[in-house]
Amino acid sequence: DILGFRELGKTEEIWYKSSYDGRDIQGWIVKPPFYDASKTYPLLVENHGGPILNYGDRFTAEIQLYAADGYLVFYPNPRGSTSYGEEFGNMLKNNYPGQDYDDVMDGVDFLIEKGIADKNKLFVTGGSAGGIMTAWIIGKTNRFKAAAVVKPVMNWISKTLTADNYFYYANSRYEGQPWENFEQYWKFSPISLVGNVTTPTMVMVGLNDLRTPPSEAKQLYHALKLRKIETVLVEIPDASHGIANKPSNLISKVMHTLAWFEKYRRE
Repeated sequence: DILGFRELGKTEEIWYKSSYDGRDIQGWIVKPPFYDASKTYPLLVENHGGPILNYGDRFTAEIQLYAADGYLVFYPNPRGSTSYGEEFGNMLKNNYPGQDYDDVMDGVDFLIEKGIADKNKLFVTGGSAGGIMTAWIIGKTNRFKAAAVVKPVMNWISKTLTADNYFYYANSRYEGQPWENFEQYWKFSPISLVGNVTTPTMVMVGLNDLRTPPSEAKQLYHALKLRKIETVLVEIPDASHGIANKPSNLISKVMHTLAWFEKYRRE
């Protein structure tokens, strides 16, 4: 009853080489419905959470909605993702974010070189670990026209000492407690790069999020306001870390993201 009246974007698996160490990296793309191979399309990068997680050949309403708005959607499985084996999954131990950033950007370049992505219309988003990667990306490069950072960790010190899973982090994500290893916790905190950010950035979080508390999102939002970078804060009421668990919140998340990107896609 639904799909009979809808044209879905075509999902394809892609593989490309890491510029860091030559590894084969897997990613997925969804092309816009009624895709025209003679055109290049705005590229929307969606980074997954976890980072111990993966994208696969699974239906996702979120990504189909992005594609339906005219984007080529790229969702990669950089190092640290599962389903590649233990060694690949452990490559971010005490090194996160690390070369997973390079893996994502290599995929962007691969799609540009294939002639299907418009190098002048790049957009990036992601939630949780994907929000961390998105915040890290805009701190490392100004190639993206706009970003949507969703439920991020911005500061590993404050995250460790305020989140519901605080007990998990000592000697796991980084060595020791924050007060014992301040430099490493700070080195991998996206907020440490905020002085480099020039990308217009929407920040989003659920008001009931205990895993990446709203105070993390506000650190990015307030820092960008202080630096006079274009930004907006979206707080989703009655939403926990799983914003999209409630259909109306999923729609709100997608529509806010697309509205923010559209503002800069027209430029």
